[in-house]
Amino acid sequence: MMNAMEMTETLTYDAEPTRVFEMLCDKSWREDVCKAVRAIDYAVSIEENGDELVVTTRRVLPARVPDAVRRLTGDTLTITQVERWGAASADGSRTADLDVRVSGQPAGMTGDMHLSPVPGGTTHLVRGDVRVTVPFLGKKVEPQMARAFRAAVRTEGEVGRAYLAS
Repeated sequence: MMNAMEMTETLTYDAEPTRVFEMLCDKSWREDVCKAVRAIDYAVSIEENGDELVVTTRRVLPARVPDAVRRLTGDTLTITQVERWGAASADGSRTADLDVRVSGQPAGMTGDMHLSPVPGGTTHLVRGDVRVTVPFLGKKVEPQMARAFRAAVRTEGEVGRAYLAS
């Protein structure tokens, strides 16, 4: 099994976890995030599945990768992100399993997300293992994939803070 590159990003919001979770489950907010990351096409679904809430976001993005990689990917990448959120704890905190896949490519990220109350608001921790399972090339591409995932999470935070402030 190939090693993965760890990625961690923490967002902070000036709102309680219940309000942040409501935002994360707002389809129009998710669509605003897709627009902010410059998705060419996107689809969002939010479904209750027993005790969990499943948020699925599919984005088609321009492939901003080195030419050597573009020969493998083409001009666009389709990225599907699935979050499986569990029930809230007494303090409003929540955890989700996270799975991000690049369609048709041996690349993605698996991890988790945590909403936790802090004085004055909420932290949203995103952790994952980024994997590109292409011999020789994978280890060179994983840092770029991790940077792209981090940038998307940061953009989500910017859109989220604007949403919560309105």
